[in-house]
Amino acid sequence: MSWPDGGVDSEWLELRETPDGIPIHVSVENQMPEDLHRAMAAFIAEHPQWDQYRLVQSAIAGFLFQQGCKDPAVIRHYLGGLFRRESCSI
Repeated sequence: MSWPDGGVDSEWLELRETPDGIPIHVSVENQMPEDLHRAMAAFIAEHPQWDQYRLVQSAIAGFLFQQGCKDPAVIRHYLGGLFRRESCSI
């Protein structure tokens, strides 16, 4: 059975579930003040290991954690952003 949004019902359970190894991503469109966008772009230019997606994910996880969110996934993203090791080329 097909849904208007393109989703499909399936009798096969494996087609309705997402394996644990594949992270689910949701695309988000956002408008922000121009000065904040400039500051983000300057930070990313100075820190090439960061990109806009990682920065926004880290900011959201940090905000939620600091507001008392105890969801294990939020805590994992928060700590992952703090302690992410970058690959070193020596």
